[in-house]
Amino acid sequence: MLKYRLIFGTLMTVLFVAVVMFDGWLDGSISREVADKGVQGTILWILISILAVSAQLELASLASVRKLKIFTPITIISSILLASSWYLPGLLNIPRADYIIFVICGTLVALFLYQGIRYQTDNVISNCSVSLFSVIYIGGLSSFVLGIRVVFGLWPLLMFVFVVKSSDIGAYTFGRIFGKHKFSPKISPGKTWEGMAGAVVAAAIVAVVFAVKCDIMHWSLAVLFGGLFAFIGQLGDLAESMIKRDAQQKDSSSSVPGFGGILDIIDSPLVAALFAYLFFMLSNVN
Repeated sequence: MLKYRLIFGTLMTVLFVAVVMFDGWLDGSISREVADKGVQGTILWILISILAVSAQLELASLASVRKLKIFTPITIISSILLASSWYLPGLLNIPRADYIIFVICGTLVALFLYQGIRYQTDNVISNCSVSLFSVIYIGGLSSFVLGIRVVFGLWPLLMFVFVVKSSDIGAYTFGRIFGKHKFSPKISPGKTWEGMAGAVVAAAIVAVVFAVKCDIMHWSLAVLFGGLFAFIGQLGDLAESMIKRDAQQKDSSSSVPGFGGILDIIDSPLVAALFAYLFFMLSNVN
């Protein structure tokens, strides 16, 4: 397990950094000395759209264990559209708020139509509710990842992702070595307070390095950012753990050796992205 985590974790990290850096090179945001293009984050938008497809399929599989039907033909398209809230409105030159409301309400109407055609009156509320939940969970939360990239830039995005994922590594390492006191025994028995301490230490160090080297924020604010998002990242992991425990599954799938599925990889950043966007906004990061 640890061997696969190290191998595939390293490969995914290198791939993600390469994608984001190439994306920044294309639109001019990699350097403050080069004029930014009008549309930012195209490659990242494509990556998020691809991940949304896999995440929706995994979530649909988990829901099916509880006899719930997620209408993937609708939810995949809607998740991509909602995840694009900081991309497509700028490309199409339409107000973002109008776009978001239209996507959410349009999704609900599409779900009713799909339900009526395929299942008529059988489990209408549960099917439509879980489908809309999946769109907001995957599409809505992932939109803030793209939002950080478009509004605050490439380096804050990398800082956010590396802080959250380094907290996962710190929690896993410290938990394996020192873990004794359970953090959330009913939801995720493997998590410990010692692991949480490791998450805070690792996240704070990474945050300070990014803040100082990339001139994102003052180092003292970066310490707060690291400690705060170590906790929020773990809460994101617990949110997905609740879904998996309800479905009596250890992982969302087995598509990524050592990690499980796509949902198991993106669960922490999904929830944390909402609060990271808020943190950067209140901190006047630009």
